[in-house]
Amino acid sequence: MNIAWDAFTPWTSLAGGALIGLAAALLILGSGRIAGISGIVGGLFRPASGDTGWRIAFVVGLLAAPLVWGLFAALPAVQSDAGTATLVIAGLLVGVGTRYGAGCTSGHGVCGLARLSPRSLVATLAFMGAGFVTVYIVRHLAGA
Repeated sequence: MNIAWDAFTPWTSLAGGALIGLAAALLILGSGRIAGISGIVGGLFRPASGDTGWRIAFVVGLLAAPLVWGLFAALPAVQSDAGTATLVIAGLLVGVGTRYGAGCTSGHGVCGLARLSPRSLVATLAFMGAGFVTVYIVRHLAGA
């Protein structure tokens, strides 16, 4: 395995992480809501009265951000070695996992850990552990 040092972007990564943290902090301080993407999107499918506007604004912001970035800099090329069926199955498994885990990596890993939630620590460790095991199996045992 080789590390692509030309793709190592510590400053960009640091800035992105800081922006994610700032956005999560502003959302919880401004509205008392957790910036967990699965919960925000899930709430759009079972809307409560007066609870839809901020969710739509959040999702529109997520979708608009790369478009705004594209006005100032070139967007990276999209590359996937997986086929459509693999991506659909993976997306469905992520959806099922977020339901079983009562949240996603953004809700537990960013917001929950920042609030020192023990449940979020366990969930984040489970996410990371499952990811490590999956990469090991796919790259070393399955020979992909």
